Amino acid sequence: MIAQRLETLREAIGNACLACGRKPQEVKLLAVSKTKPEALIREAYGAGQEIFGENYVQEMASKAETLQDLSLCWHFIGHLQRNKARLVVQMADLIHSVDSLRLAQEIHKQAEKMGKIQKILVQIHLGGEESKSGLAPEDLFSLLKDLADLPHLAVQGLMTIPPPAEKEEDNRRHFAFLRELMQSANHKALLPAPLHILSMGMSDDFRVAIEEGATLIRIGSAIFGARE
Repeated sequence: MIAQRLETLREAIGNACLACGRKPQEVKLLAVSKTKPEALIREAYGAGQEIFGENYVQEMASKAETLQDLSLCWHFIGHLQRNKARLVVQMADLIHSVDSLRLAQEIHKQAEKMGKIQKILVQIHLGGEESKSGLAPEDLFSLLKDLADLPHLAVQGLMTIPPPAEKEEDNRRHFAFLRELMQSANHKALLPAPLHILSMGMSDDFRVAIEEGATLIRIGSAIFGARE
């Protein structure tokens, strides 16, 4: 079942890319595996999926331990508290949810202790939902200047979680804004290397996100089924 869903999803991603003049290899698929059992992750891995995203630190730690026989790439996509940074730096290839200098400094401190360059994304708060985390767009350039001074961090790009939408078109403006924000940041050359990852788009709106420049889409229900 999961293999068939992944095949259908990859075909849809490829078609969305081709429809807007992009190459399918420009967009990577992250399987959001939060609350899903290890058996389903194994099944997805067997169908060729390697990147998995988790929202909760302890759940990711448990799965990483149980599934260490697989060559999985773990992304942390949930809200991260500073006191959990050490665990996440131990496991995550990419942290999507950096939204403050204090959190970035703690991640940097833990990465330095481990001799690691931790890849991160800056989470941008769009849509006005008070319940969502993220940095205000107007604060991005200032934060990037500060992050440039932290050698054990590699800032790769931006991430956002737009508000729930009735139609996939409803979030186009948020996706377009994030793309333009990244372009502006790169134009200012605030970091040693340009930002290149746009983590945006989920099961209900990934096609529009791809049209607006997404390079990493986060898909859960279209792979694993609806959450119970």
